[in-house]
Amino acid sequence: MAEKKARPTPAKKLSFGEAVAEVEEILAGLERENVDIDSLGSEVKRAVELIQVCREKLEKTDSEVRGLVAGLQGETPADEPPEDLPF
Repeated sequence: MAEKKARPTPAKKLSFGEAVAEVEEILAGLERENVDIDSLGSEVKRAVELIQVCREKLEKTDSEVRGLVAGLQGETPADEPPEDLPF
């Protein structure tokens, strides 16, 4: 009897490190040409999904850190104009 492959955890529920590790695993399989042609599309789709989640997490963290640093410096974040400007 063939082994049933476990469903992967939804990408959004993975930590950044887990998502990066899975992308690296997929890439390593592709580099070794260890991916069955029938599953190539799903492997690439999963990698893209994981990369998008990583990018979102990086952007969110970057925004949070910039806001915190700006707060420490008594400034507004770079992507927000000061409230007293007329535009």
